[in-house]
Amino acid sequence: MITHLPADVQAGLDAARKLAARKSGRLRVVVDDTAYRVLRTWPGGFALNAADAPPRRGLVDLYEGGRHLSRCLVVALGEENGEIAFDYKLSTDASGEQPLDFHRAPDAPAALIEKDG
Repeated sequence: MITHLPADVQAGLDAARKLAARKSGRLRVVVDDTAYRVLRTWPGGFALNAADAPPRRGLVDLYEGGRHLSRCLVVALGEENGEIAFDYKLSTDASGEQPLDFHRAPDAPAALIEKDG
């Protein structure tokens, strides 16, 4: 059984894996109006291509297609096999609605209609 592959074969396999991940994934990270495709994710973070990755730490927005999923504070864990792994330090789900500073009753009317006259 071969446990070590030649360097050119390993490089080809790595390139094919990255290409497949890039084509199949719709997740992207946006930093300062620049989008970076997410190669893979896990419950505590994600990995980006090391060649075009953003700064090592900071605030990022996570999108799936056009839908804003969350705003995250991230820090880079390290680089391996052409990928940089990022860990979530804080992740806040994006709800699409402004937070309320008061209690809204579940049966409250959506709007009030006034009578003319």
